[in-house]
Amino acid sequence: MSDRGVVTVGESLLRLSTDRVGPLAHASALHLGFGGAESNVAIGLSRLGIQTTWVSRLGADSGGDLILRELHAEGVSTVAARDAHAPTALMLKVRRTPEVVEVIYHRAGSAASKLSAEDVDPILLRDAALVHLTGITAALSDSARGAVLAAARLAKAAGTPVSFDLNHRARLWSADDARSFYAEILPFVDIVFAGDDEARLIVEGDRSDLDLARALADAGPATAVLKLGARGALAVEGTTTEQVPAVSIRPVDTVGAGDAFVAGFLAAQLAGESLKDRLGLAVRTGAFACLAEGDWEGAPRRHELGLLGAADPVVR
Repeated sequence: MSDRGVVTVGESLLRLSTDRVGPLAHASALHLGFGGAESNVAIGLSRLGIQTTWVSRLGADSGGDLILRELHAEGVSTVAARDAHAPTALMLKVRRTPEVVEVIYHRAGSAASKLSAEDVDPILLRDAALVHLTGITAALSDSARGAVLAAARLAKAAGTPVSFDLNHRARLWSADDARSFYAEILPFVDIVFAGDDEARLIVEGDRSDLDLARALADAGPATAVLKLGARGALAVEGTTTEQVPAVSIRPVDTVGAGDAFVAGFLAAQLAGESLKDRLGLAVRTGAFACLAEGDWEGAPRRHELGLLGAADPVVR
């Protein structure tokens, strides 16, 4: 594997989380942190021993300072231009009921929304072992969409594998716009991740999980992975099909679970593991992320993977 390991390109946001269940108006305190699909994956990979580099744009503000400091503390290298004229995006995370978390975004006009193809370094992508992208950043603006597509094209041309998580966000763009972009980028993608509901944005008709995965693979990627939540995960790679059950847990916070899942799959991919073992690690890392508050804070380190299902609940 390259010294640079995995390169991710995308948005991170400053995060304010309420301290209690109920409406935001009645919160007595807010906890400060950050999150973002691509940086969540970068941290998840770093904790599993994979070198990662995160590429983005941040405001020249304290929010940007916090994000860079925390990413560096997690062992993630960063290539992030600082914009004095656009702020770091903000999200509010509100636990409205014990079971439901509402996430409110303030990202219009953010520094990351101004990402463009010029922010993508072809040499960085050429030297990477893998490039990871998502549909969230592509939905932020026309220029950000161009940056994501340019990263996929440049990586593909350089022979660097590309993974892409649809991560559809209906509040950011229409289903038609998203569908058009997915069709444009998938021919440059080697590994695609999607929830079954996201896959149905692309695949017409009432299809089984297996048919959905096969249809995604037919769009270009060599490997198609369906994240099925409590039903586990399914993947198709050539003539090989694998399905694994979910890990039984009592979730604390499911935000970021999909990103931790992706990190587990990609770490096993880079280690040359079988499709079944890649899925097995993915469902374990995804489950871990649900056991702590935060978007990435619960992502496991490799030595912690045996804690799920441990016979003795006390680690001495």
